[in-house]
Amino acid sequence: MPIRPENRARYPADWPEISRAIKERGGWQCECLGECGRGTHPGRCPNRHNQPAYGTGSTVVLTTAHLNHTPEDCRPENLRAMCQGCHLHYDREHHKETAAATRRAAREAAGQLAFDL
Repeated sequence: MPIRPENRARYPADWPEISRAIKERGGWQCECLGECGRGTHPGRCPNRHNQPAYGTGSTVVLTTAHLNHTPEDCRPENLRAMCQGCHLHYDREHHKETAAATRRAAREAAGQLAFDL
């Protein structure tokens, strides 16, 4: 998954090499064992990089997921090769939280203050 420009500084300079090593560790196959919560694959996800995805036939893009959602933490045990579907599903709650925080910050920057009823 592309790194958002505002998060670029949070990744180490050698991130491309780290990410590639994780994908090689997984044999260029998604390493998700169901923790994504999709419920679509028993055991390890069968999706392989640049191959048709099971179920949809779209081309798989293998990504590298941070299990604790912290880009600075690049320990191998915190990283997992995941197809884009598993990665997006794994991060869905984190994305909800960060999107809400971004919207709140935008409102506050525009001068709209929050209040409790």
